[in-house]
Amino acid sequence: MLKLPRFRAAAVQASPVYLDPGATADKAASLVREAAGHGAKLVAFPEVFVPGYPYWNWITDPVTGSAWFEKLAKASVLVPGPEIDIVRKAARDAGCHVVLGVNERSPVSLGAIYNTLVFIGPDGALLGKHRKLVPTWAEKLTWTGGDGSSLRVYDTEIGRLGGLACGENTNTLARFALLGQGELVHVASYISLPVAPPDYDMAEAIKLRAIAHSFEGKIFTIVSCSTVSEEIIAAMESVVPDARARLQRKSSAFSGIIGPDGRVVGDPLIDDEGIVYADIDLERCIQPKQMHDIVGHYNRFDIFDLRVNRRPQTPLGLAETEIVAGHEQAGFSSIPGKSE
Repeated sequence: MLKLPRFRAAAVQASPVYLDPGATADKAASLVREAAGHGAKLVAFPEVFVPGYPYWNWITDPVTGSAWFEKLAKASVLVPGPEIDIVRKAARDAGCHVVLGVNERSPVSLGAIYNTLVFIGPDGALLGKHRKLVPTWAEKLTWTGGDGSSLRVYDTEIGRLGGLACGENTNTLARFALLGQGELVHVASYISLPVAPPDYDMAEAIKLRAIAHSFEGKIFTIVSCSTVSEEIIAAMESVVPDARARLQRKSSAFSGIIGPDGRVVGDPLIDDEGIVYADIDLERCIQPKQMHDIVGHYNRFDIFDLRVNRRPQTPLGLAETEIVAGHEQAGFSSIPGKSE
């Protein structure tokens, strides 16, 4: 008899301690404990929550922004690493799953930073990580693209869990790749982006993308978005004098939970810092799939054929010689790069 999980999910809408990875990891751990105290079994954090988003890319020129890239590179974290361990311990102590957005530092390149989602189990285990496949627009000045090795869904006690970062929730093929692996719970991590064009409502755009994925896949989507703190504004005022006016624009952040019918579950948050909670019953995913199951009966796989390259992309492979049973034997090893 099929029994699907029921659980409470929490979507964090908050700011980091800007460019301070240790303090931000401590804040994340505190928020995990708070959410677990309200019964959450899944806590989702914003895009690159540790230690923050490179807003300078959007408000100044690349040469000026280069000094800030260096600050971010120094403050980025290794996965696994000590900052991740702080959050892993909080997840273990609370007995809940955590999806955490981080700036991940490459162990072999000082110029490579990845926009990474870290998946943590209720026992504190590192389930895996997903690196944003394509940085969006001005973000290309900061982040290196990930590869298909991290485009995965994790089979957990709260259901099959996957996630994407910000703009890649608009990537139809990336979303389908997760749905095709049986995804039922999707984490969509975002940042507040007040510097969007004047006629662009960022909060509505975030909600629309989440609704699309939930309705098309008949799944639950947990949306977690950051906020712009006074600390961030003050830091960016040292870059350009009108940073405050650019970064205080309203309707720039949305956090909430979307059901398999495309409707918001519970009360979302717009702009303000806080935690959104909702009770999730995965059995609600069954009946909508009878009508539209795009990874089942409502598709034509004899016509459409999506292939995902899961080979890790590395800077180089090294041919080495080792002695096996008294004979030289050639072998290859990879130097970790785009997928450590």
